[in-house]
Amino acid sequence: MSPVTEAAPAAAPGPVPYAAGGPAPVRRLTVLYDAWCPLCVHLRHWLQRQRQLVPLDLVPAGSAEARRRFPELDHTATPAEITVVGDLGQVYREASAWIVCLWALAKYRSRAHWLTTPAGRPFVRGTVLTAARYRSLALPPCAPGVRECVAPPGGPWGPR
Repeated sequence: MSPVTEAAPAAAPGPVPYAAGGPAPVRRLTVLYDAWCPLCVHLRHWLQRQRQLVPLDLVPAGSAEARRRFPELDHTATPAEITVVGDLGQVYREASAWIVCLWALAKYRSRAHWLTTPAGRPFVRGTVLTAARYRSLALPPCAPGVRECVAPPGGPWGPR
């Protein structure tokens, strides 16, 4: 069972048992986050404080460490969208990445399963759009490849 593409059956309490010959269980996830984004850094710290059922490695997107671990990824795109990579090479982006992060946490696993249902998907989409809007307001626009941007007067929270 994929933690992102399928929800647990409504009648099945607790985790679904691993079936021999079925998909291998996810044992570790690497979250590539934008280290220049205040919201992303806040969420990184929040994830670290949660009890994890599946260990999360939090690595800055586009960093030397991210490039070393995942040379096949497009590292120019990973800072723009949350990307999570499973220990067997599974790649989750955008809404699916948020869901798999919640699935890895003890307190939020059942919520993650619900978010994969038709009833939960609109909430995920709304959250992703809200986060993207916040990022567009909190981060000054930069030229591609530029690591330091000119912040508006008063820093990122000043008037625009």
